[in-house]
Amino acid sequence: MPHIDLALFDLDDTLHDDSFASETAAEEVAHEVAAEHGIDALALKATYIAEASGYWHRLDASSLREKLSVARERLWGSALASVGVRDAAVARGSADRYNEYRKKYFSLYPGAAELLHGLRDRGVKLGMITNGMSETHREKIAILQIGELFDAIFIADEVGMVKPDPRLFAHACTTLGCAPARSAMVGDRYDRDISGALQSGLYTVWVNVRGERVPPGEPPPDATCTSIAGVAALLA
Repeated sequence: MPHIDLALFDLDDTLHDDSFASETAAEEVAHEVAAEHGIDALALKATYIAEASGYWHRLDASSLREKLSVARERLWGSALASVGVRDAAVARGSADRYNEYRKKYFSLYPGAAELLHGLRDRGVKLGMITNGMSETHREKIAILQIGELFDAIFIADEVGMVKPDPRLFAHACTTLGCAPARSAMVGDRYDRDISGALQSGLYTVWVNVRGERVPPGEPPPDATCTSIAGVAALLA
């Protein structure tokens, strides 16, 4: 492993369990809608989660022109229509409640704060690269109380680029004055975090929280662990 001057981190499902927050909030909203409209709450939740997953999977630079609040209202509208509820006001209210409910479940993974503090104590610069949107992610970072630990934060709609675009990783390195060869990228998504960072010449650490496999024909990450707590030893 090269000497590391800069460590770049993904946020969602790397430093905190965003999947749990999203799925739990979606279930709360679904049960409330079910009580009001007599529909299957679990079917509504499952459909919304699938809709949201598809949205984030398809996210590219052109998607950044649409506000996330508008996208979520549209996703809830589609999920509601699948269970027979076609009402714009219900979709808008569901999106608003979902956004608020998620905040209750924002918390760092065990070991995340200690890792960040430890790297800073060693003189390693820290950066965050996330495909989230500023309208929600700035608040999320504040709730998690980690913003002050990072030397720079790169949010997709603020920089106009989306992972795995190699230019985004190169931009982060340039902004923080560190060579890619002496920088590391830590993230939970091979296709978003690892692939682009490898193309940019960074050392890569895959936090493989879902037990996934490297896609056929793709290069492996430089290191792999199953939780953020295991990253400290890999960057020692």
